Amino acid sequence: MSLLARLAPHLPYVRRYARALTGDQTTGDHYVRVALEALAAGEKVLEANLTPRVALYHVFHAIWCSTGAQLESRSGSDATGDDANSRLMRIAPRSRQAFLLTALEGFTPSETAQILGARFEEVEGLIAEAQAEIDAELATEVLIIEDEPVIAADIEALVKELGHTVVDIAATRTEAVDAVGRSRPGLVLADIQLADGSSGIDAVKDILAELDVPVIFITAFPERLLTGERPEPTFLITKPFQPETVKAAIGQALFFHPRRKAKAAA
Repeated sequence: MSLLARLAPHLPYVRRYARALTGDQTTGDHYVRVALEALAAGEKVLEANLTPRVALYHVFHAIWCSTGAQLESRSGSDATGDDANSRLMRIAPRSRQAFLLTALEGFTPSETAQILGARFEEVEGLIAEAQAEIDAELATEVLIIEDEPVIAADIEALVKELGHTVVDIAATRTEAVDAVGRSRPGLVLADIQLADGSSGIDAVKDILAELDVPVIFITAFPERLLTGERPEPTFLITKPFQPETVKAAIGQALFFHPRRKAKAAA
């Protein structure tokens, strides 16, 4: 199989990553092109012990670290605004790389360590640093839709630990809609099966009809969301959940949601 054929399925994703890393599609594409030219010329090779996708990102990072990363000190401090690109550029370069590789590209910390040429423990630390910066910048008000008091209390504790404020805990669809009427949250954490037999999916549909807000489903019934119908479960966590999984999803949901300013404008 030719080099192009091996890498073609992964090119749209490495371009996406390069755009997020550099803050600009043209600049990102330049570094992707340089990486591919280096591979074609034999100046770089895909590591045989890595999967093709991981190996491609590894080569991209070798190119980036030798050239583009040198511009970080000048460009990063100039980033302004509240869009995702501006917020990304304010995160320390190495932490930004680890965060994007895991949160945006879906690599595991182990794969990220391979791409960055770092130790697993270092990658975990970089991700934690990025997460802390994101949590501090994007503190918001949270609505929890959960009918089990113990689980609701656990989620509330996690939310508060990240610096967010819980504005309400709703156990039914009606309570959830009423809660949004009283206070427009910046994030919704929703179960599916609620106390009175109503559906958290329907509650979220009602909320999204009135408010553009990121939603994270936390449920023991994930199959009920995998139907292809809206609201699409961009963030879906299966019970029983790991606290770190919920924390990471909250940071990612707030960070990448394109209309975070809607609450302030309402």
